[in-house]
Order: sequence, then structure tokens, then C-alpha cells
Amino acid sequence: MHLALFDLDHTLLPIDSDHEWSRFLARIGAIDGDDHERRNQAFFRDYQAGVLDIDAFLEFQLAPLAAYPRAELDAWHARFMAESILPRVRPQARALVDKHRRRGDLVALVTATNAFVTAPIARIFGIEHLVSTELEDIGGEFTGRPHGTPSFREGKVVRTAEWLESMGHAWEDFARIWFYSDSRNDLPLLERVSDPIATNPDAVLHALAIERGWPVLRLFEGER
Repeated sequence: MHLALFDLDHTLLPIDSDHEWSRFLARIGAIDGDDHERRNQAFFRDYQAGVLDIDAFLEFQLAPLAAYPRAELDAWHARFMAESILPRVRPQARALVDKHRRRGDLVALVTATNAFVTAPIARIFGIEHLVSTELEDIGGEFTGRPHGTPSFREGKVVRTAEWLESMGHAWEDFARIWFYSDSRNDLPLLERVSDPIATNPDAVLHALAIERGWPVLRLFEGER
């Protein structure tokens, strides 16, 4: 049995879905766009530099989910998918996922972006299993806090292991494990698998991939 793991933002999508969700909320007037964008860019620079404080970022990024009823958020998300996500799904990314699905590999999306934003995106790629940052809710309404270990850096390894255990599996059950990612922040999981694939990599990951002899895959030339 083989396992194929995929990061999402800038890996299967040529955009950052978390950032696009914030831009969408600003566009419909649900958040202060200028202030949110300024703070979001500061967090993004930390992310690119590999020094993001994930707890501080989640406190900031999840706050809008606690400010509105779930039914309203769900309606907005349907618009978000139609306006911001579906136009950016590329056939070459679908084909990559489909290659693993046709071979009978177990396939999962492993992303730091929260489950509310990413679960519908996983479905449009035909990916049944999602390992993401989970959200706390009370009575179906979001509190604005994460639940459990955020799926970020070493947390991706932890959360993937927990998911495998829930499926009755362990890392050792798989003859090969692929992980496709664009970011230096995913090095803990890239170093855990048998087949790390630097996909649309940032400059740091690209240099490491060349140094270590990892394959480099570019799905979105000119779109990073």
C-alpha cells in the first residue's frame, strides 16, 4: 500500500486559500479590509521567513469565524468557492491527484489552513481525507479558537500520525509515502516521508531540494 499526501496552498492551488478567504470577507464588508490586509501581510512575511507564530496567527485569522452565525458563514463560503477557488483550480493539479487515486494510493490533503476553509476544496479535488487545523465550536458555532494541534510545521507530522492511527494505520504500513509541498515550513513532514516532492517550491525549499536530490515539480509556471 502507498500513501500520497498533498499540501494545498501554492501546491495544488496557485494561491493561498486562507489569504483569499480574508480578501473575500473584506470584499463583502465582513471585515476591515485595510487593517486585516496589513496584519495578514506581516504574518505572511513571517511565514515566508519560517518564523510564523502559529498561535498568534490563528487568533487573528479565526476571529471572523466567531463573529458571524455559522449559516451565514456557510453561505459566504459557497460564494467564496465559486468566485475565488474554482477559477484557480488547474487541470494539471487535478491530474496529479487523480494519478495517485487511480493507482489505488491512500490520498490525503495535509494543510495548515483550517478545516472550514479547506474541506470543500478537498472535495473538488476528489480527496476524501483532510488533515487540517481543526476548529473549536460550541453548538455548531465557531469560537474563533483552534481545536487540538494546529496542522503546521511539526504539527503536520503529529496530525498525520493521528489520522493514520484513526484509520488503523501507521507510517510503517506504507511501502512508499509521497508528500507534495511548496514550503520550507513543511520540512518536518517532507523529511518524514520516503518521497518528498518540492512542488512549486519557494526559494529556500528549491535550494534544499537541489542539495538533497529531491524531485522538483512545477505545476504553475509564472503563478507563484
